[in-house]
Amino acid sequence: MAWTNLSLVVLCCHALAACGGDGHDAAARDGSTSTPDAAARDSASDSAKGRSADSAVDALHAVREASIDRFDASAQDATTLLDAGPGDTGGPPPPCPSEMVLIEGFCVDRYEAYLVDIGADAGELPHSPYDQVGDASVRAKSAANVVPQGYISQLEAATACENAGKRLCEMAEFALACRGPDAGNYYPYGGETHEPGDCNEGKGSEMPVLFGDNAADWTFEDFNDPRLNQIDGGLAKTGAYSKCVSPYGIYDCVGNLDEWGADPPDDAGHGRFRGGYYGDAEENGHGCLYVTSAHSVAYHDYSTGFRCCRDAATVE
Repeated sequence: MAWTNLSLVVLCCHALAACGGDGHDAAARDGSTSTPDAAARDSASDSAKGRSADSAVDALHAVREASIDRFDASAQDATTLLDAGPGDTGGPPPPCPSEMVLIEGFCVDRYEAYLVDIGADAGELPHSPYDQVGDASVRAKSAANVVPQGYISQLEAATACENAGKRLCEMAEFALACRGPDAGNYYPYGGETHEPGDCNEGKGSEMPVLFGDNAADWTFEDFNDPRLNQIDGGLAKTGAYSKCVSPYGIYDCVGNLDEWGADPPDDAGHGRFRGGYYGDAEENGHGCLYVTSAHSVAYHDYSTGFRCCRDAATVE
């Protein structure tokens, strides 16, 4: 490698200086005006110079061999780290990625999902959380303080999770992540008592704001209007409600956005989404028990979101 030779040159220069070699840098630091040639002419004797030169050569060879040994060891260490991959020191993999939480053998995203578009070169591009997925190829991501993705169907959410190496959460996984280990909890903050304002819910539908009070006039296109989730005081960024966190550290399982689950379609072709959204998280069950079963797996509107789960990694 090119920089191997450069390293040896530097080491050789230091060796020569240490054995009475050039010494030009030391002379410059001391303010001397003598040159290396003049210093050589003023040296004691030819034999002394010969002994000094022999010592310098011997020391140089020793330093060179030592430097090669050190470089080979360092190069091997660097190769091992590169082969292991980023952030991997050769030990067993962590059970969950850093954005997920381990709960009894499975991993769950700490926050509701947002999306990125997958470019032609497999790179990631921004995807507006107010846009439908349509024909886009998307990948699920999870982070704090971002606007989560609404306007998404169960089919689209499942694919987005798969593109991230994850999957949608099973019913039991969502329930455990939401309530914690105590099955008596209805809410992430504990207990059976609804605490208004602790989670982002109970604000009512945004549809009348844009489309009037006559629900019979509302269309599927209306329900997917990108303006709905941009109305002030409606959809919140992930983790914005600090009290809406489960004992496991999972945010926003109740309210903010409905979350599609992995439930297969029932006989009517309907899927399930859970937890309610910022408009309501009580009418179809209390908090973590909230479930909607009225829509097909291809349905989406401004209230439908998701988060991903995955099996925990195991050590062979």
